[in-house]
Amino acid sequence: MTDCLIVAGGGAIGAVGRLLMGKLVPGINSGFPLKTFIVNILGCFMIGLVAALALKQLSDSPKLVLFLKVGICGGFTTFSSFALETGGLLEKGSYAIAAAYVVLSVTLGIAALFVAEYLVGKAF
Repeated sequence: MTDCLIVAGGGAIGAVGRLLMGKLVPGINSGFPLKTFIVNILGCFMIGLVAALALKQLSDSPKLVLFLKVGICGGFTTFSSFALETGGLLEKGSYAIAAAYVVLSVTLGIAALFVAEYLVGKAF
């Protein structure tokens, strides 16, 4: 239960951070989703810092790592977790699994979006 509260607290901070970042980045009508792009890249940088610190300096603080990695970074963007997991697979030499994970996540994620929109369109 404590872990849930730790993640919830960090998640709230991350979600508010995402909202504020979206408000800080100027809107550009180029068609490119700049705000989400910046949040995703910043989130990847943040989770990279946390993961590296977890190995070097925070190994005796698993609750703090949980708060930072799953809570704040996860609340800010789950793309950071996707990048961390993909990076881990690449570092292990699991190139085929990493490629499958990336391709399947992107294609099936977009497909799921369209299926959900279709189902809502049919239901309502």
